[in-house]
Amino acid sequence: MSHLHTAALKATKLIHLKQFHAQLFQRSLCSDNYWVAQLIKLCTRLHAPSTYVSRVFDSVHQPNVFVFTNILKFYSQLGAYSDVLYLFDKMQKSNVAPDAFVYPILIKASGKWGIVFHAHCIKMGHDWDRFVRNAIMDVYGKFGPLEIARELFDEIPERAVADWNAMISGCWNWGDEVEARSLFDLMPEKNVVTWTAMVTGYSRRKDLENARKYFDQMPERSVVSWNAMLSGYAQNGCAEEVIKLFNEMMSCEVCPDETTWVTVISLCSSHGDVSLAEGLVKMINEKGVRLNCFAKTALLDMYAKCGNLAMARKIFDELGTYKNLVTWNAMISAYARVGDLASARGLFDKVPEKNVISWNSIIAGYAQNGESKVAIDLFKDMIAKDVLPDEVTMVSVISACGHLGALEFGNWAVNFLEKHQIKLSISGYNALIFMYSKCGNMKDAEKVFQSMEARDVISYNTLITGVAAYGNAIEAVELLWKMKKENIEPDRITYIGVLTACSHGGLLKEGQRIFDSIKDPDSDHYACMVDLLGRNGKLDEAKCLIGSMAMHPHAGVYGSLLHASRVHKRIDLGEFAASKLFEIEPENSGNYVLLSNIYASARRWEDVDRVRGLMTIGGVKKTTGWSWIEHKGEMHKFIVGDRSHERTADIHRVLFETEKKMKLAGYMADKSCVLKDVEEEEMEEMVGTHSEKMAVAFALLVTEPHSVIRVVKNLRICRDCHTAIKIISKMEGREIIVRDNNRFHCFSEGQCSCKDYW
Repeated sequence: MSHLHTAALKATKLIHLKQFHAQLFQRSLCSDNYWVAQLIKLCTRLHAPSTYVSRVFDSVHQPNVFVFTNILKFYSQLGAYSDVLYLFDKMQKSNVAPDAFVYPILIKASGKWGIVFHAHCIKMGHDWDRFVRNAIMDVYGKFGPLEIARELFDEIPERAVADWNAMISGCWNWGDEVEARSLFDLMPEKNVVTWTAMVTGYSRRKDLENARKYFDQMPERSVVSWNAMLSGYAQNGCAEEVIKLFNEMMSCEVCPDETTWVTVISLCSSHGDVSLAEGLVKMINEKGVRLNCFAKTALLDMYAKCGNLAMARKIFDELGTYKNLVTWNAMISAYARVGDLASARGLFDKVPEKNVISWNSIIAGYAQNGESKVAIDLFKDMIAKDVLPDEVTMVSVISACGHLGALEFGNWAVNFLEKHQIKLSISGYNALIFMYSKCGNMKDAEKVFQSMEARDVISYNTLITGVAAYGNAIEAVELLWKMKKENIEPDRITYIGVLTACSHGGLLKEGQRIFDSIKDPDSDHYACMVDLLGRNGKLDEAKCLIGSMAMHPHAGVYGSLLHASRVHKRIDLGEFAASKLFEIEPENSGNYVLLSNIYASARRWEDVDRVRGLMTIGGVKKTTGWSWIEHKGEMHKFIVGDRSHERTADIHRVLFETEKKMKLAGYMADKSCVLKDVEEEEMEEMVGTHSEKMAVAFALLVTEPHSVIRVVKNLRICRDCHTAIKIISKMEGREIIVRDNNRFHCFSEGQCSCKDYW
């Protein structure tokens, strides 16, 4: 038998474990409690597969306390705490009385419920066992009340180092720095765990100076100590310090473990630093490091965030059966982030078991890549599968509702938030402001803004952009001054929003003053000023401003001049702006259409044909105009002249009846919106079935009288539709809100909020 003991002690590999097991078979000891307990102990030390260990345990017909204790230790080491509790229940049903060694394992496995074993241990007389007592102190230190942990600590006649460590860690867990430091100073003998607890405690409080002080004073350091300091730097965004300390660790010949590699790789991942990542991979390859699945997942994420999806996918495929949910989610998120939605969806559909992060990754991918409807449909699937969303999910969904103008579903999402008590951070409230603003509900957007306890620059920018789209210039300027009073520094987006508001509101002097106050205006700010000058008829000044720009004007600058030229019928400046735009973005059909509109309004049909010819030669296709409207949670999309809607006949009937009423009120179709020299009757028919008119007709058909009609359009609303909807708003007694790609048009009582300039 001494030979077997020696073989067990010398075993260092799984092959040795199997050889030892074979010797037990040869001696018919495979069902002997003593030797099975030794075998399971060896399995724990050598990290044997759980399926193998389970079969070893099942080979014993009546396991004794030693077998049960060792199998509990094995599953505890794996972190399989549900298995630990299941086996303890089996132990009790087998009438095997647990000894003191079992309780520390049970207490650790039970988490915050570990305190229930306190009374049980007192009853069984195990409470004075030093390991049991330390485990009980530890659970009170983690989950509270800390006072009970202190009472237990004070009752100990001879305190071990582990008792002091448990108490110090407990103080740090509850944020009591003073008591933790006091205990540390009183402690007669400290070990590496004690010092590491101080490093970890200060790191959690973001006090890296003190954390480093204790780290530097350590008489000896373990790899856990190095990891604690590395994690402290990493969690506080100190990338340079992490790399510097990691290099120091390597020079001290301390062998990094899995935690070290995950920490350092994750840091490179979060910073997206390609050169840093390449240097780290080179080091891993040079040292022949074998990474576990967690470190490989971190490496996958690092490659993905550094833009190397090919390497990320290579690691993903190499992991094979070792892929975990984190790995799947990292790869889905990587594809979604770069807009490869097909690959992201392909993986998402194959995930063996999805969690909320899986759903968040795919929903955010669609939401952020302009597929808002798909994002909302996925969210509905998520709810149907009883997966509870979190704030990240709701931010994506609420933002998607904003992009779509889906106020009904947005309100449903808000009610869902309240019903399930999903707490929102600043980003969540910002998403709500965005959604209400984009859906044309500024009252609720402002209500959310006012309810926020703390705001950031994004909160202000979102609301300013919202009021700007409505042309509420004075309110936008007031918000600018308010954010400055709150010591929130405006950024470039803030000034774009305020200048846009001044343009839509016609505040030339105020806009000029704000523009002059910007330290380094960029092309977007110049584009806003050109638009502002153009609105006020100062097109020549706008052209001079463009000429004075320190940087090369982008398309937005010339686009603003082109739009102003159309409104003020300045063919010369329109031709100038269009020629520049044809050079900068030759594929943008909108520029050709605007120039054609300028020519068409002057009935210069030959020039219209010439521009259309340029489009044909350049292979430029006119962007299809569409409008959509939400009804009973569904989005109804309309395209000019389209007859695919299930209620097409009814919609055209409403259009016909409405047009007859409008003509009696003096309406005449504005045929300048048609880019063809065709018969008058044909022109009238073409403008009569524009998508926004069809959307409004559908709304008149299906919604309650006097309710607000909300339409979203992908292009600018045309002059004829603008005139027609003004008349409809008065005839039907309706408020009609149209969001085009430039601003909101709020039609009421025959007037529009844009004052006929857009």
